Amino acid sequence: VFVLCYMLAAPIFGYLGDRYDRKIILGAGIFFWSAVTLGSSFLTELYCWMFFLSRGLVGIGSASYSTVAPTMIADLFEEGKRTTMLSIFYIFIPVGSGLGYVLAAGMAELTGDWHWAFRITPCMGALALVLLILLVPRRTQRRTAFHRALSISGTIRVKAEKPGGQGAAKTTWCQDVLSLAKNWSFVWSSLGLTAMAFVTGALGMWVPLFLYRAEVVQGLVSPCLQETCNSSNSLIFGGITIGTGILGVITGAEAARRLRKINNKADPLICATSMFVSALCLYIALMVAQTNIIATFLFIALGELFLSVNWAVVTDILLYVVTPRRQSTAIALQILVSHLLGDAGSPYLLGTISSAIQAKHPHSVQWSFWSMQYSFILCAFLGVCGGGFFFLTSFYIEEDRKEAER
Repeated sequence: VFVLCYMLAAPIFGYLGDRYDRKIILGAGIFFWSAVTLGSSFLTELYCWMFFLSRGLVGIGSASYSTVAPTMIADLFEEGKRTTMLSIFYIFIPVGSGLGYVLAAGMAELTGDWHWAFRITPCMGALALVLLILLVPRRTQRRTAFHRALSISGTIRVKAEKPGGQGAAKTTWCQDVLSLAKNWSFVWSSLGLTAMAFVTGALGMWVPLFLYRAEVVQGLVSPCLQETCNSSNSLIFGGITIGTGILGVITGAEAARRLRKINNKADPLICATSMFVSALCLYIALMVAQTNIIATFLFIALGELFLSVNWAVVTDILLYVVTPRRQSTAIALQILVSHLLGDAGSPYLLGTISSAIQAKHPHSVQWSFWSMQYSFILCAFLGVCGGGFFFLTSFYIEEDRKEAER
């Protein structure tokens, strides 16, 4: 419910973000999802349908933030700092996810009531709202495309657009979408991001179970016949995800900052290389899982590390190949496509493939492991496809960047 509403609401806020005061949109979104989260903590089992509805409303509030915040960061910081600030922004996505689990579990254990898990989160939202009001300028001026363009020397400085000037949004939403569809750098990089989201969603859902089945096959643990089994794999994988997410984003941003000084196509080539390496690491992890669990953990961590390299770099690509008056719409469409074709369906698809394979063979511990192993090969294949999409981006990025400048 959350992902569905998040996807569908993103284009709406993208349209609003390109045309109206973005600080108000951000503040309203933070207040809205915080209030809904707090309200959902008072629901009882008799109103479980309202709980599902509240998750959808939280998705709407989150969409208002995700589509607008990157464009404001791009306008607040010059070229030399933009990628760094975007990397910090994306670092806090895995950090926030991890803290959510920790704080929620801690409050539930401390109070003995799981409802308090939904009462601590709005406090963080209130803090974010206060910081937004105090620290972010009332009206963040939208920069011209020249300001966003990559400079080999990093010294391009162009004045911000004046309100009502040539850069103001005067096109319809349909015209914006058609223009973005003709922007091949945006199209190919969005498809690359979709491949990233597909792999990320599948790994997050099924890797702990895959590791457990690998341990069973190796004889490290006994098969569990209960519906829920205690395993440390989820906790370990969660730690790996947070650690590799932080390190990967920092590494990607620093690599982009250094390499773009010597190659104008550095950003998409970094993304392509990291996707190819990530796919290779994930494939090796699948192949060694039956014999060496330590190596499996290691190569999964490396796969996630290289997968995380791209998060800030992909957004930076969008910010200089798309004209500023269409950037919120572009981010919104990228969110819609990457979730719709990526992590929204990849867990279900891999689960279906695994179940189909297992149904055609005798039920055994071995085939329980093999069925999931074979289904995970799709992730490695999609990783290679994602690398190809980013490589195609490199053929168009200079032309589209110049078009955005014009």
